Amino acid sequence: MSKKSPKKETAKEKDAAKAVSSEILLGMYRNIYATRHFELMCMDLYRQGFIRGYLHPYLGEEAIAAGACAALRPDDYIVSTHRGHGHCISKGADFKKMFAEIIGRETGYCRGRGGSMHISSKEDNNLGANGIVGAGIPIGTGAAMGIKVRKTDQVVIVFFSDGAANQGVFPESMNFAAAFDLPVIYMLENNHYAVSTPVERSFGNCDLACKGPAYGIPGVCVEGNDAVEVYNATKSAVERAMKGEGPTLIEAKTYRHGGHHVNDPGLYMDQELLTQWKAKDPVDILKKKIKDKKKLKAVEEKVDQELVEAVEFAKNSPEPSVDEFLASIPNF
Repeated sequence: MSKKSPKKETAKEKDAAKAVSSEILLGMYRNIYATRHFELMCMDLYRQGFIRGYLHPYLGEEAIAAGACAALRPDDYIVSTHRGHGHCISKGADFKKMFAEIIGRETGYCRGRGGSMHISSKEDNNLGANGIVGAGIPIGTGAAMGIKVRKTDQVVIVFFSDGAANQGVFPESMNFAAAFDLPVIYMLENNHYAVSTPVERSFGNCDLACKGPAYGIPGVCVEGNDAVEVYNATKSAVERAMKGEGPTLIEAKTYRHGGHHVNDPGLYMDQELLTQWKAKDPVDILKKKIKDKKKLKAVEEKVDQELVEAVEFAKNSPEPSVDEFLASIPNF
């Protein structure tokens, strides 16, 4: 198995960071920091018995969502995955509604009926997470076709994993989007594992960005733990889509900080490689790029307070009504 270490930041990448405004850098840091601590609190809630079902942490991958969504406008769309808390938060989700949804309360985004893997938000143009691997890819492609038909000034980002890149809907969707020059960005989050299967055992070529040119669209590979690099690549892809030049595939290379879900110890993971990637933590990478440490501290303190308040809100929210749930089912 390959033990290639995460690459070091180059002078070119440092110059790119300088070109990004302090406002955007702080906004991305807020979302990375919030996602990290939101999920740590979710894991604690899970252990306390508040969360039922699966919980798939995004720990170690937060820079992808933060960087990509920073390049979007409020009315642009995203499509998420079962590992989607970071996508929701970076697109503007409310912590209170997210916690409430994840612990199954009426005040959640989907009234407590979707849980961690099915959060969606019309107000944020978040078309939703999905428990089926790869299922969001055609949904996002369809949304992009809708944009083209309506002739609105929007783009769509579809987040999915290296595991989803082995689903048939991935090449089918890219081919369709390329044929119609759709305003969609395929954000391939390559965390190196499809559950427990290493990417090296799933693909003949592990540089998955190569799949873009095969369908006539650009394939860009970025350091997924560097929010600035993800932001710059996404910004270019958004500009390309807005010009009517069609889709872009971005492969963001990253690495999970643990197993597939909260109860998976990840014993199959290459521990040496995991240690190398943890040394390139996305929180630390972006933090070092921000000079104003007082503002950084203020961001962290505000997020910490909001998260604590959100957990209390969720815990004190009512559970869904069984009668209302049954009444919502057609022809029940």
